[in-house]
Amino acid sequence: MPQFAANLSMLYPELDFLDRFEAAAKDGFKAVEYLFPYAFAKEELAARLQHNGLQQVLFNAPPGDWDRGERGLACLPGRGAEFREGMASAIDYAVALGCPRIHVMAGLVPEGLEREAVQPVYVDNLRWAAAEAAKAGRDVLIEPINTRDIPRFFLNRQDHAHEIVDMAGAPNLKVQMDLYHCQIVEGDVAMKIRKYLPTGRVGHIQIAGVPERHEPDIGEQNYPYLFDLIDEVSAQSGWQGWVGCEYRPRRGSEPGGTSAGLGWLRALQQRA
Repeated sequence: MPQFAANLSMLYPELDFLDRFEAAAKDGFKAVEYLFPYAFAKEELAARLQHNGLQQVLFNAPPGDWDRGERGLACLPGRGAEFREGMASAIDYAVALGCPRIHVMAGLVPEGLEREAVQPVYVDNLRWAAAEAAKAGRDVLIEPINTRDIPRFFLNRQDHAHEIVDMAGAPNLKVQMDLYHCQIVEGDVAMKIRKYLPTGRVGHIQIAGVPERHEPDIGEQNYPYLFDLIDEVSAQSGWQGWVGCEYRPRRGSEPGGTSAGLGWLRALQQRA
């Protein structure tokens, strides 16, 4: 059975954020991820992790002005200083929290420009970020995201992400393979797992049901099959990453809704 991490930005929405650590631990999770840690002191987050016996396995670098619609700075011309400042903060948090991976969101292609025009900026920023993260023993991840959820997002396809990794030439730059986004943009998810997991360039996987982004037992994807496939390919290739549960509970903010929706995980545990 894959290793699952609870995404605390989406799961347990009825609880205050800091209370979600305990809720995840009570549901049997051993690891967590979330979007951003920066609204909280490093010491407080570290204490929550330690108290609940949890590992921090992923969070995002600062994305720019999130409330005004920015979704990353890495591909944006003229924002290099802000990108580097944010990356320094992300590395600081990653070290304090024992988190081995930092997701760097690409950003939106600026109006009036094409993807090809900003790709050199993106690659240069990633090369710099990976070099800085390597000094602290951390990986930098990039994630293809579908343009239905985030229109004009720079990076949308698995093959493009792996091309970018090749261009940057940094061994600690890897791909965050979100099977929800992959299904929406490309499909053929099983063959992409077979193709990319053995490369050693997939640093993390995320899941959600398609199309509503609810639990993985709701929607068009056959996740039990995909989980077995991840196990199979991992056994053959030595992949040992985490699978982040980045979905919106179908019961929303109903008290206990996240826990009630974990039947898919309990079924896997009974099979294991």
